[in-house]
Amino acid sequence: MKPLRLSRNNRNRLTALGFLAPNLLGFLVFTLIPIVIGIGMSFFRWDGANDPVFIGLKNFARMFTDTKFANSLRVTLTYTLLTVPITIVLSLFIASLLTTKIRATSAFRSVFFFPYIASIVAVAIVWQFLYHAELGPINQFLHALGIANPPRWTSSKDTALLAVAIMNVWRAVGYYMVLFIAGLVGIPASLYEAGAIDGANAWQKFRHITLPMLSPTTFFVVIISIINSFQAFTPIYIMTGGGPGIATQVLVFRIYEESFVLSNFGYASAMAMALFLIVLVFTVFQFRTQEKNVAYMQ
Repeated sequence: MKPLRLSRNNRNRLTALGFLAPNLLGFLVFTLIPIVIGIGMSFFRWDGANDPVFIGLKNFARMFTDTKFANSLRVTLTYTLLTVPITIVLSLFIASLLTTKIRATSAFRSVFFFPYIASIVAVAIVWQFLYHAELGPINQFLHALGIANPPRWTSSKDTALLAVAIMNVWRAVGYYMVLFIAGLVGIPASLYEAGAIDGANAWQKFRHITLPMLSPTTFFVVIISIINSFQAFTPIYIMTGGGPGIATQVLVFRIYEESFVLSNFGYASAMAMALFLIVLVFTVFQFRTQEKNVAYMQ
């Protein structure tokens, strides 16, 4: 019997499949199957101990009358507005500085990027100490400036969300800075030379050359940063625990509380599906407006 011989194309396909199989298996087991189960669970009432009970769309209807869900959605949107614009502006500003001819550029890039690769748990604990109302270095510095009653940061409903947002901006700037640097170095120098010949100053070059040519990178950064802000959980869980009260109870924290604290897994799954739809609608809208707002190099 002749041995089975495969063509080169088939061998290449099998080789590619062999390399892809571990990642595809991980995606299937840890992402796709849980998503399908979550969608199905959103139509049931289940406490994790008794048998699931099919209740149709009642979990979704409950969200329209749940004041805690409405609050978590409002807090999430506020958190997004506090973090995304500032993060994008700061990361672009730093990236612009670090693409100029200054000394120790690599060292500065490493310094700004390090907070992003550091453990988010460790970062949150450090910032929790920095925000301590009595012993924290931030309030001690404000006392030294003559401010008698500095903010209580994570202990106050008025400043807790702002405190977490500041920490997140500090941590995320380095990552988006790297993305902007990659976009900036890809802009042809001939465009700036042409602008200089036409008499454009630094601001005019930035406005009419850098920003339009950087629009694909900016488009990507905006989408990723908003998705990440909607998924915020770990720093809030560590620094504030969703409090004081429900002041920092973002949507993901609300889902966690409903599922693992109150054991309402069906309702938590429904809220997770709502979060998915919100992010999906925003992302689709961004891609719909991409042709108008994004300029690609030909």
